[in-house]
Amino acid sequence: MSTNDQYKDSTTTRREFLGRSAATMAGLMVLNQGVYAAPRTPLLIGSGEHTYEVFHDWLTPPSDILFGDTQGVAQDSLGRIYISHTVHPSSTKKDAIVVFDRYGKFLSSWGERFAGGGHGLDIRREGNEEFLYHCDTAHRQVVKTTLDGKVIWEKGVPLEANVYGKEGKEQPFIPTNVAFSPNGDFYVTDGYGSDWIHQYDMRGNYIKTFGGKGKEPGKVLNAHGIWVDDRGQEPYLVVADRANSRMQYFTLDGAHVKFVSEGMRQPCHFHIRGEEMLIPDLKSVITIVDKENKVVTQLGDGDPSALRNHPREDFLPGKFVHPHGAKFLDNGDILVAEWVPIGRVTLLKKRRA
Repeated sequence: MSTNDQYKDSTTTRREFLGRSAATMAGLMVLNQGVYAAPRTPLLIGSGEHTYEVFHDWLTPPSDILFGDTQGVAQDSLGRIYISHTVHPSSTKKDAIVVFDRYGKFLSSWGERFAGGGHGLDIRREGNEEFLYHCDTAHRQVVKTTLDGKVIWEKGVPLEANVYGKEGKEQPFIPTNVAFSPNGDFYVTDGYGSDWIHQYDMRGNYIKTFGGKGKEPGKVLNAHGIWVDDRGQEPYLVVADRANSRMQYFTLDGAHVKFVSEGMRQPCHFHIRGEEMLIPDLKSVITIVDKENKVVTQLGDGDPSALRNHPREDFLPGKFVHPHGAKFLDNGDILVAEWVPIGRVTLLKKRRA
């Protein structure tokens, strides 16, 4: 539905409708050669140092690409933004990776191979080059590509782990996210499959497996996201133990360290900037915690939400439906991708004194 149609009704005259549409558009942030136009009446959430202006649908693809569930967010060193989505069934093009510049201008798209399964997405610099790591839930693969989509390698079920059966069919392997260790290793969460966590070296050679389904220390349920938390004296792995409503910390060798449950509903993933950690929570909120994992703020709380399958006009301004991926952009703003079948990417633009 277009912006105009959202505001039309049977009693509106053409003049009233055009005037109302103009006023509505004046209240939005628009891109004009990389310059933000200030909204007439800003929609604000948060408070104090964590006050943000909300711009829903800040990133929209061209008309031949329709977002499916928007799930992964990444940004490279040049500020370009990458969105991973499942692709809407009625989309003309099936590109699951859509690339924008730092101002929200569409640049390119690719990744038809990920249609239906575009999920976790992160970038790592290796030497002088940056690479994308994709988790494809439909095809049950982890794929490493260049920033323009050239495949470096792809990995399916890790039979070396000896937890999936001889042919990898006794337990499902459905990878959801990847984390990067300071020594070059990386970790893959099998968050939609059997909840194992797999460790590899920089070249993609298998090292070990830990985790598995359960509620006790060292076990996880729906290990959806994973990150290396380096805010303390020693880096640890933090896992979004989503179905257990907690974060769970591990050493880099896979030993359980602790649980964090304060402020957690259904945590999906993480991103760190300075001493703060950003947590998109599927249960309709964005949570920011400090270095001690104490809640600093919760933004756009739309819980309880039953709007996942609703049309766009039913979504509530300033409220989230199902945050799935989120990232601090390089300027401190926040970008949020939501798990809704028609996709939605929201910019939270930080208010600065």
